Amino acid sequence: MSLLAKFERYPLTFGPTPIEHLPRLSAALGGKVQVYAKRDDCNSGLAMGGNKLRKLEYIVPDAIASGADTLVSIGGVQSNHTRMVAATAAKIGMKCVVIQEKWVPHFDAVYDRVGNILMTRLMGADSRLVDDGFDIGIRKSWEDAIQSVKDAGGKPYPIPAGASVHKFGGLGYVGFAEEVATQEAELGFAFDYIIVCVVTGSTQAGMIVGFAAQDRADRVIGIDASGTLDQTRAQVRRIVDDTAALVGLGRAVRDDEIVINPDYAYPAYGVPSDATNDAIRLAARTEAMITDPVYEGKSMQGLIDLTRKGFFPDGSRILYAHLGGAPAINGYSYYYKDDGASLPNRPQSAAVPISEPGVRESAPHDALPPLFP
Repeated sequence: MSLLAKFERYPLTFGPTPIEHLPRLSAALGGKVQVYAKRDDCNSGLAMGGNKLRKLEYIVPDAIASGADTLVSIGGVQSNHTRMVAATAAKIGMKCVVIQEKWVPHFDAVYDRVGNILMTRLMGADSRLVDDGFDIGIRKSWEDAIQSVKDAGGKPYPIPAGASVHKFGGLGYVGFAEEVATQEAELGFAFDYIIVCVVTGSTQAGMIVGFAAQDRADRVIGIDASGTLDQTRAQVRRIVDDTAALVGLGRAVRDDEIVINPDYAYPAYGVPSDATNDAIRLAARTEAMITDPVYEGKSMQGLIDLTRKGFFPDGSRILYAHLGGAPAINGYSYYYKDDGASLPNRPQSAAVPISEPGVRESAPHDALPPLFP
């Protein structure tokens, strides 16, 4: 029986998200492991979707029941979360106020006019820019926004950053773990590791609880992109405990079941390193899978680097949780302005089967063109 059976869910997504084999990426990494992606970036028709919608599906019933007329949330200037809160408000017919704090020391000329924030404004949200810096905790600017709705005669429904410390914030990714188990039964194999980005915490925390019910939570490897590891780990711990109690997991989750790798968050939250940008390019050029400089680029960097270092045993099947966020890349155009045009002409590589080829049967690494001349 599902751990979520007793919770009301408001459908915002298409349903279970597909799992896609990534044979060319696997081959480019040496072919000793097979990489798959669970495409939560393609999970909805609402403003390009993403992981926040899994969370919001369990929050919306409470918002409606509260009698609220305005969703109030917070994120950075290029926040995926505030985009999804704005989309949800539009879909259910509520107003929306979102605080967009200056969490990222990034100064692209159009950073506050393209990508996520552009879509947020198009959907009618009252987007308020604030100069305060990055922090995953509860913010005064958000509390002020909540009060401003009350002062104007409205009834706000508060949703914290990433929906993470909301009482129902972890439920959606408990469902992710259950969904993966069902898909594994159909595929005929289980994944050895799951790679996921972590910042505000509830995506990985929900996975940990869901996979703890399957006794493999320690195979969920969180790739930190916050750069504030201690604060993020403490928040994940709190959400794990609260969510486990809420769903009735029936046991405590051990500390060794909470795995967070801090090695790829540099140089700062929202700022991609050269290695992050190389990872973004590799995923794009092998699989046409677009990842962003803030979240998915860093978890992709972690996946690539750990694979190349031999962290995963030969023959492992690795599931990369693609959480969305591609619109943010528009705010980072300077990094990629010379891509493509600066690359030499080169022959197409041999085609690689898109169906499961068996761990040893992918095209050899030397059949692929060099990706970073």
